[in-house]
Amino acid sequence: MVPMNIAHTVFFLSILCSSSLASGAQAPANAAPAPAAPPVPAAPAAPSTLLQPSLDQVKQTLGALNLDRWKRGSIREEAARDIGAILQDLQENLPPLVKDADAAPGSLSKVLPLSRHVDALYDVVLRVEEAARVTAPVEQVDQLQSSLTNLGNARLALDKQLLDTASAQEQQLAELHKTVQAQANLKCPAPVAPKPVPCVKPTPRRTVKRKPKAPAATQQKAPATTATPQK
Repeated sequence: MVPMNIAHTVFFLSILCSSSLASGAQAPANAAPAPAAPPVPAAPAAPSTLLQPSLDQVKQTLGALNLDRWKRGSIREEAARDIGAILQDLQENLPPLVKDADAAPGSLSKVLPLSRHVDALYDVVLRVEEAARVTAPVEQVDQLQSSLTNLGNARLALDKQLLDTASAQEQQLAELHKTVQAQANLKCPAPVAPKPVPCVKPTPRRTVKRKPKAPAATQQKAPATTATPQK
């Protein structure tokens, strides 16, 4: 009978081990899936690739203008001052902004100053182009219009990339917040608020008056009698 009991014991242990292994293998499949990682936005292009061709065209066009062929007057004088300011800006102020933006094309704090500067530059070039329509020859007006159009397109391309970068960063931040929130819910579930305990007034304590004890009776000793002698 002993070999039979040992065989039964081994058989039952093998069944228990196999069932535990099967449940352990199925546990990861039934577990909650891990939250997906937030999408990584594509790296934006360097701002110089969008702006530099149009900036070079503006510089070349303004440098080749012959103001002597313009009609004399206050319009030509004001346009001459604007042209000098634009050329100086292209030489001194704009290159550092382009360099900083190229170093971090995905940083809004680096690209936004460049975008604002290009917008202001576009306004001055537009003022020169409008003055040329009144006083300059036709060929010079056409050159200014072409430069202004290309600069405007480059400016719009930079603004679109800036907007796309901001939108991608906002989406990435929102997805990251969802991931962190999901992980926090998996690790630390929200605690259940305890039920309020009803307030029970304590029962007033009854005071029992005790009767005073009677004083102990004092035993009186009988007076000693003197024996009378017998006659």
